[in-house]
Amino acid sequence: MHLNMTDKYTYCENHSGEESKALQEINRDTYARVLKPRMLSGHLQGRVLSLLSKLVNPQYILEVGTYTGYSAICLAEGLKANGQLFTIEANEEYEEIIKKNISKAALNDKISLILGNALDVIPNLKQTFDLVFIDADKLNYSKYYQLAIEKTNIGGIIISDNVLWDNKVLDSNAKDKTTQHLREFNQELHQDKRTEKVLLPIRDGLFVSRKIK
Repeated sequence: MHLNMTDKYTYCENHSGEESKALQEINRDTYARVLKPRMLSGHLQGRVLSLLSKLVNPQYILEVGTYTGYSAICLAEGLKANGQLFTIEANEEYEEIIKKNISKAALNDKISLILGNALDVIPNLKQTFDLVFIDADKLNYSKYYQLAIEKTNIGGIIISDNVLWDNKVLDSNAKDKTTQHLREFNQELHQDKRTEKVLLPIRDGLFVSRKIK
């Protein structure tokens, strides 16, 4: 019997750590009530983000693109006792949902929501970060990355989501603007001598870069 990618994904998910009750509710509510629910990180990717965060044990985390708050909550699980996560969301329509979900996870004191354009917000942040998660509009990925790496501590990691883009980056016939930009972005990260890196084929592709200089 040949198993497809969905079967493999489900098997991996079933053998990974469980979501918290709050995350299960956020997952379910997002799919039931919010547009484009595929933007949610989901169970398996959420556990990967949580584990990476716990390995880093960051003082400060920066997230670019909040959506409904699922990934922020997963990342916050690895914060130091007095740590803080700053998450930037451009769409003000998500504000009420995000705040509700952060409260549901009892993380009001750990997660700070900033509404605005990340290209304007990031340069004005005073903190430097041990962990950065980029999951916003794809055409600005390179700009987000370059701004973020300047505020990332040596040894810190930057995780860029959706870099396989439904596997379209592998399809030479896919020539839309977003796909072409992500191909260029992946090459940019691959060639960045300031980092060591690995592109993980988890969900829609996670590019993990660790700053070494």
